[in-house]
Amino acid sequence: MHLRLSSIALAAGLTAGGLAFSAASAQAQALDAAGLQTLEAAVNAVAPKMVAWRRDIHAHPELSGQEQRTAQLVAEHLKKLGLEVQTGVGGTGVVGTLRGGRPGKVVALRADMDALPVQENTGLPFASQAKATYLGKEVPVMHACGHDAHTAMLMGVAEALAGMKAQLPGTVKFIFQPAEEGAPVEADANGKVPSFGAKAMIEAGALKDVQAIYGLHITANLPSGVVGYRSGPLMAGSDNIAIQIEGRGGHGSAPWSAVDPIVAASQVVLGLQTVVSRQLNISQEPAVITIGQIQGGTRYNIIPDKVEMLGTLRTFDEGMRQEALQRITTTAESIAASSGAKAKVRFGPVAYPVTTNPAALTQASLPALNLALGGKTMVIPKVSASEDFSEFQKVVPGFFYMLGAPPKGKDFTKAPSNHSPLFDLDEDQMPVGARSLAALAVDFLQRP
Repeated sequence: MHLRLSSIALAAGLTAGGLAFSAASAQAQALDAAGLQTLEAAVNAVAPKMVAWRRDIHAHPELSGQEQRTAQLVAEHLKKLGLEVQTGVGGTGVVGTLRGGRPGKVVALRADMDALPVQENTGLPFASQAKATYLGKEVPVMHACGHDAHTAMLMGVAEALAGMKAQLPGTVKFIFQPAEEGAPVEADANGKVPSFGAKAMIEAGALKDVQAIYGLHITANLPSGVVGYRSGPLMAGSDNIAIQIEGRGGHGSAPWSAVDPIVAASQVVLGLQTVVSRQLNISQEPAVITIGQIQGGTRYNIIPDKVEMLGTLRTFDEGMRQEALQRITTTAESIAASSGAKAKVRFGPVAYPVTTNPAALTQASLPALNLALGGKTMVIPKVSASEDFSEFQKVVPGFFYMLGAPPKGKDFTKAPSNHSPLFDLDEDQMPVGARSLAALAVDFLQRP
């Protein structure tokens, strides 16, 4: 997930007296100050371990679908805590189940474990030197999106809550998910990709009996220790775009004897920009179309037969998404035809739904979240990045939020964003994230 939040929009959420937050924070919560104090002490006790785990995972990152070492580290820790542990869930996923001393509801907490094919340039003493195979090529690997911290925080929450097992009125499932960053394999000959990440874990039964799920994402682009959230659409749904422009090859000195797919492709790229700017009603919801890759041709004076383009569509509404898919197809086909070429448009094989926080769960969760954060929460703008936590939200109510953790001494509006080779975070905010997750889980179990 690539995340950068607008500093202007964020500034609008700040008031002279501090951070603005919803009136729902004034509602009575099941988790009270005494309960939070107990949680905070338990989380603080395991804070040094969280830092050590994070650094170990950061130094040994693993790509999507390859999280063997990380999964083993997690599973061994959960087993030592006395949890019921399932491994190999949806690939390399791990699920730990903590059954409280009293009967009650079932709540899940989720962390993602995978890293990215990025060359780390942070200079940290525990910086990654790892390499792995990605799409048939050897690539550097880095935890450039904070999943190392997510995993370490949830390991800490598991230890904190295991220590108060007798007082828990219900069950907590700890879901450690692989392959959030994308499919670990390419599509087959039929354009199909096997289920991966959250979807694969769901199909393997990870959400059995679960009534709600919580998750967070760490970011360097929010103020330190502040949680950003919103009710309704939070993060965009995404669709892969693949367009092949077929022309007729020829000599570069005589373009009139050929049909130049490079020129047609250039016109298609420009034309696609009008889908958002002129064809979609973006007063309702924003949308993004980006072409990020073009390949075609072998030599400076040869007009090729075809050009391949790859891109992404980001939307926050299913109706607008379907309209955009249709308009992308029509625009590409029409522009190519006007040049005597032909456009073949495909979408997928991977698509993420919109990450949407249900209004009822959001409002019910805010009192405990504000209690855990000391009121340091704020409504943030929609984020055009995507998250497959959205797959969990299709099955059960789920609440997802962002935790600000810019490196010490860094302005959050200028700190390197997620997916940057310079991405880093303030480890002092990890107990804050762990405390928020623990508070939400306990509060959910205690609420009628």
